[in-house]
Amino acid sequence: MIKVIGVRFRTAGKVYFFDPLSFTIEVGDHVIVETARGVEYGTVVIGPREVEDEKVIQPLKEVIRVATPVDDEIESKNKEKEKDAFQICLKKIKKHDLDMKLIDTEYTFDNNKVLFYFTADGRIDFRELVKDLAAVFKTRIELRQIGVRDETKILGGIGICGRPLCCHTYLSEFVPVSIKMAKEQNLSLNPTKISGVCGRLMCCLKNEEETYEELNSRLPGLGDTVTTPEGYKGEVQSVSVLRQLVKVIVDINDEKEIREYKVGEINFKPKRRKERIKIDKELKELEALEKQEGKSKLDDN
Repeated sequence: MIKVIGVRFRTAGKVYFFDPLSFTIEVGDHVIVETARGVEYGTVVIGPREVEDEKVIQPLKEVIRVATPVDDEIESKNKEKEKDAFQICLKKIKKHDLDMKLIDTEYTFDNNKVLFYFTADGRIDFRELVKDLAAVFKTRIELRQIGVRDETKILGGIGICGRPLCCHTYLSEFVPVSIKMAKEQNLSLNPTKISGVCGRLMCCLKNEEETYEELNSRLPGLGDTVTTPEGYKGEVQSVSVLRQLVKVIVDINDEKEIREYKVGEINFKPKRRKERIKIDKELKELEALEKQEGKSKLDDN
């Protein structure tokens, strides 16, 4: 077991582990640490605890110090400098007539590097832009192209549910999302209703996926033949997944009648878990194959 703390460097960003040494550190404190990008200012989101060795990427870097008031002031000034750098970069992009959209600017704590995040439809030749920026800022410049999901995560916004976006508030890493999840939850397959602000399938489709898979595995399929408590044979007309109710069309005295039963009251051949796993595996293989050919619209990850 190794003693670590979890540190974030931006809102809803990935959590990285560091060795707290002998410092007294609590959740919410700010710390100065060394990362692959240089010296950084981060926020402690996981207090000191012991984790298994395999969960830690070696070598585990140590905390340099708990942030002082001077460090807090430097970080505040860096945030102001980022706003100025953003405007300068916008002007340079316009000067070079580059087809790219600047999203965010970030200074490392030690001002050793300035990072510019942007989106673009294709590859951009920004060599001249980098030269201009380096001449202005007198430090290392890094331009990083990001996807639409990352853009939305940085900028934030309000989802169709009326709440702040999951990716901007708590979702530290994106999860694979597919159209199959919408089908499993009986949602509309209209892209405008199941797509997020970024234009991709909503990340929240993953939230209840396991629950729906488990509940659906207990229910018969539409059109299946079941036996009711009265002994009638009937055809399943509809199911209520969350309420676990089944509507069955039965013949009574040569007349068709729709009756509703709890799933535990009727007899039917349950969906086999192994068959579902096999189907899921085949779907994933098909999606992967289609994605390689550039034709797949199923996998939205």
